[in-house]
Amino acid sequence: MSAAGPYEPTAESLSRHTVPEWYAGAKLGLMIHWGPYSVPGWAERSGNIQDLWAKKGPAYQFRHNPYAEWYRNTIQIAGSGAQRHHHETYGRDYPYEEFGRQFGAASAKADFSAWAELFARAGARYAVLTAKHMDGYPLWPSRHANPRAPSYHSKRDLVGDWAEAVRARGLKMGLYYCGGYDGLFNGTVIRDPLTAMTAIPQGQEFSAHAEGQLTELIERYEPSVLWNDIAYPAGADVRELLALYYNTVADGAVNDRWAQVRLPRSRIGKAALAATLRMVSLLWPVLPASWRRLKMLPAAHCDFITPEYEVRHDISGRKWEAVRGIGHSFGINRAEREEDLLSVEELVRLLADVVSKNGNLLLGIAPEPDGRFPEMQTRRLLALGDWLVVNGEAIYGSRPWVRAEGTTLGGPPVRFTRNDEAVFAIVMGTPSGTRLRVEGIVAGEGATVGLLGSDGALAWERDGDALAVTLPGAMPSSPAHTLRISPAASVALSTA
Repeated sequence: MSAAGPYEPTAESLSRHTVPEWYAGAKLGLMIHWGPYSVPGWAERSGNIQDLWAKKGPAYQFRHNPYAEWYRNTIQIAGSGAQRHHHETYGRDYPYEEFGRQFGAASAKADFSAWAELFARAGARYAVLTAKHMDGYPLWPSRHANPRAPSYHSKRDLVGDWAEAVRARGLKMGLYYCGGYDGLFNGTVIRDPLTAMTAIPQGQEFSAHAEGQLTELIERYEPSVLWNDIAYPAGADVRELLALYYNTVADGAVNDRWAQVRLPRSRIGKAALAATLRMVSLLWPVLPASWRRLKMLPAAHCDFITPEYEVRHDISGRKWEAVRGIGHSFGINRAEREEDLLSVEELVRLLADVVSKNGNLLLGIAPEPDGRFPEMQTRRLLALGDWLVVNGEAIYGSRPWVRAEGTTLGGPPVRFTRNDEAVFAIVMGTPSGTRLRVEGIVAGEGATVGLLGSDGALAWERDGDALAVTLPGAMPSSPAHTLRISPAASVALSTA
């Protein structure tokens, strides 16, 4: 399978791959969940998925799933809100697959040039599209049709048309593929930790199908990011696939969700697995807090890790990508309200926080079946882009400083980044006065302090163990303001 090139399908060879410079510097990406689940576009407004796991447990979360893209699974859980909604809206016997037909008709109208323009104005440097989610519906007419439902796919090459538009606007293009679940190959309803494992298809038929589709995505579209979800079939050769990818896409990057899960086949092994995971469910309330988190199974190789609805508390030595929706769902959820989505202030500060700790932010957004993005989403994206027009120097191409977090005297918190020329202190709010004291850092003699978006240098002085800056009058309201301190070598942590 491997294309000719420098990488071989071995752990040693793959480990020589480094994170591409473009990805390390991009900082902001958008992930678009779009498929048949966009037609019902509904999930419970149950809140943040990590809070649900920590406080209520996996069984509760699956039953009250805030992820609208999991609609096919959730409507099969007896008594779930999604099941009630489905019965009341469409009828008890209405098949999920009918949404595929409706989505195919609606998605034919999508204007991908408008998508690309929105992404660029939001300040994103890359975008990732769900080529196939867990419902098994591919967004392109694949040569490897699902043998269980050969006509269950998009007739329009949505992936190809989208990729062309995104690249034409100067963004990098990535593709998401769910290699761990496919409801057409394994109909197990995921309702607890045990079924979350046993729903992973084990047969060679699915291995060949997933491997074939991913190979096709690589060779046909050459995505700059290959973003797999949940797991990769145990019967397929993941190293062979990744070597093919790296040899095909010279500046490509892969995420961390490629674990291969081989479930026990013997009666005793199955019983042991069931007993263990049922015990986990029973003991969930008393397990350590660090265990009661949604985490993906680790893969042997990746370029970056992808914590979901989580951020880091310190600078990470390993490249990571904070992945979350703009609300509590990745797929469109028409039940969500303004308060369910991140505010502009929260978006800006989340981006600054993630970048200060060596991360990228992959923000999930979701259109209607016909490709229109809800105004609740676009308003926030455009405001984020406006902030980046002024403050982007502190974000794009930056790297962590020696410290990620800081404080101001009686004012907003601070996040630090740097590039070769300057250190940036991103003040997470609007200072109330004209004197800003950034605690714990000092600048050397001859340093220049400026404010991004404002001309001229600012007066500054060392005030004990802090950098005190005189601001140019009352500051306009903004989610964050950025001090630029140069040269970078002149800035240090205070030793006072």
